[in-house]
Amino acid sequence: MKNIACIILAAGRGTRMNSKTPKALIEVHSKPMLEYLTDSIKDVGISKIALVLGYGAAEIKKRFKDFDVVHQDKLLGSGDAVNSAKKYFHGYKGDVLVVCSDTPLIKSQTLRDLINAHREGGYSATVLTAALTDPAGYGRILRNEEGKVVRIVEDKDADRYEEVIKEINVGAYCFEKEALFSNIGKIKVNKKKNEYYLTDIIDILKKSNAKIGSFTTEDSSECSGINSRIGLVEASRIIKKRILEDLMKNGVTIVDTASTFIDSNVKIGMDTVIHPHTIIEENVEIAEDCSVGPYAHIRSGTKIAKGVEIGNFVELVRTEVGAGCKIKHKTYLGDAVLGKNINIGAGTITANYDGKNKNQTIIKDNAFIGVGSILIAPVTIGKNAVVGAGSVVTKKHDVRDGETVIGIPARSLKKKKNGPSRLI
Repeated sequence: MKNIACIILAAGRGTRMNSKTPKALIEVHSKPMLEYLTDSIKDVGISKIALVLGYGAAEIKKRFKDFDVVHQDKLLGSGDAVNSAKKYFHGYKGDVLVVCSDTPLIKSQTLRDLINAHREGGYSATVLTAALTDPAGYGRILRNEEGKVVRIVEDKDADRYEEVIKEINVGAYCFEKEALFSNIGKIKVNKKKNEYYLTDIIDILKKSNAKIGSFTTEDSSECSGINSRIGLVEASRIIKKRILEDLMKNGVTIVDTASTFIDSNVKIGMDTVIHPHTIIEENVEIAEDCSVGPYAHIRSGTKIAKGVEIGNFVELVRTEVGAGCKIKHKTYLGDAVLGKNINIGAGTITANYDGKNKNQTIIKDNAFIGVGSILIAPVTIGKNAVVGAGSVVTKKHDVRDGETVIGIPARSLKKKKNGPSRLI
């Protein structure tokens, strides 16, 4: 979108979280809550983004190094935080989106709708709202007889008439730049909290006859701000539900959504089935027509090709699995590269770590790995090779194409022309 910039308020400590970690970096469904918001803002097409930081600024800046940073010297509330960004916007002409970092559930489409409503209405300020059955803990939207927004009152400052209002402030706003920064300094300190509330600018603008608008999201889950560990669990539940629903809409079968965990940036092809109690971490790619689980753990950096079967209690990490492979039972493969149509027997382990380095195991097309085998990396198992049950293939003792090895350590098994097989 053109002529739109953004301020993300991420200076708070989040004392109710009882954590040493800055609030913006506390993970929701295995990703910092701030990252969900920055992803949504970038998806809208906003490139001029200012992070207002205070507590834990150095740690947050290290994680989000691609963003411009504005420092709030003293944590004096959201109004002061926005005022800290005033110099950053010197010379800028356009609209300014303001969002709080502890609202990771706001969707990019909702932000687009908010901006569009702001521009179509020609408003000086537009507030994102939602209707809740239980609005406790949220600021209430006050409207006049004509239904126009006139004020936002914080929950702790609401009287008994205002407490029953169901429409709440989600924590996202779109401002005309001059209207925002020419009035932000007029906000007075709240004596109860000794803070400057950004929400007070709505009342200030209304009294100057500025046009105030609103956009109401129909998805009330978007308003869930995270102020406690309980809120953190609830936000994680909502994000998990969204991820699984998106996958199912794209043709993935998830047998039991309650017991399945899948990270947000996982790619899964259509007609793949994910069985119960399966965990799939970030940066995993699974192709079409696969079967995964139950009780499988697919860790980061794993790529699984078409038609692969991964069964009970299988753990894969940084592993590439070729088309048509079968890894059915109680197996650990780490830092492995598998070709096509390989059978991995139950209890197989790639011993990838030697105490200093992670080493690679390569298993080529059509190999057969017997049950209980241990492959000590670095090692290569050739095409059509067979590793007998219970064998230990030691590091750098590669198995040639078509060779059969058995034993501890594994040795080649060759047939006599007119007699029984023998080890060599």
